[in-house]
Amino acid sequence: MTDSWREEPDPDHITITPMGWVRVGLRGVPLAVVVFGCLLLLLATRLIEWPLFGLRRPWTPYITQFVCRSAFLILGMGYTRVGTPMRGAGAVVSNHASWLDIFALNAAKRIYFVSKSEVAAWPGIGWLASATGTVFIKRDRREVSSQIEVFRSRLVAGHKLLFFPEGTSTDGLQVLPFKTTLFAAFFDPALAKTMRLQPVTLRYSSPIGGDPRFYGWWGDMDFAPHLLATLAARQQGSVTVIYHPPVQLSDYPNRKVLAKALEDQVRSGLTNRVDQTL
Repeated sequence: MTDSWREEPDPDHITITPMGWVRVGLRGVPLAVVVFGCLLLLLATRLIEWPLFGLRRPWTPYITQFVCRSAFLILGMGYTRVGTPMRGAGAVVSNHASWLDIFALNAAKRIYFVSKSEVAAWPGIGWLASATGTVFIKRDRREVSSQIEVFRSRLVAGHKLLFFPEGTSTDGLQVLPFKTTLFAAFFDPALAKTMRLQPVTLRYSSPIGGDPRFYGWWGDMDFAPHLLATLAARQQGSVTVIYHPPVQLSDYPNRKVLAKALEDQVRSGLTNRVDQTL
């Protein structure tokens, strides 16, 4: 695979017509009300939930799921789910194409993202991530032992952890080779025997006649212009969330073999375009 797509001009996510600005208001205001209004509700609920349940979150994930489902209705984007999310604790791995991935993955199933530690300091996004129970880690092989402890505690609490093994977002038209570092933590004896992982493919379809990379968010693209362009679109496209069959960690001899098998499954979802409406 070449990196030529990184050198191509970014899609036009900046020019917005007067009617586009009207759509920004009509979609952006209710979206902000839902996101930040429910954030306050989530924080208030967490004040009660934490003393009673600790890491376990029996209530607040439903608030997050409501927000994410509502976001697609407000945007006017189509949302399709294919396959069945696995039950119980475990890990979910997905390709990474856009900031919309967070909404798409949370809308179908209550999950907890695993993210690089730098995200916690990002204004706005970092606060939302922290409030919804995101696991922040350092992408460093020397941190594997501490990651094992974090993952173990979250899995024992019944959490389903979601991470993006590509390590960065793309234009949405391809899947980059999976980085294997995070997979090493799952091969700890305390986790390996019962650990299950489910590959998931996120497939975006652009608005009719639009750049096929319309929803992709990569490289040096700024968040605000991309958000505004999405809100301003005259017609919206759609996203399909494809759940592939879960795999048992103990069936794989090492992290490299596991990562490649999951990568192939995720990539197959971009090439086999068979949809089933949710």
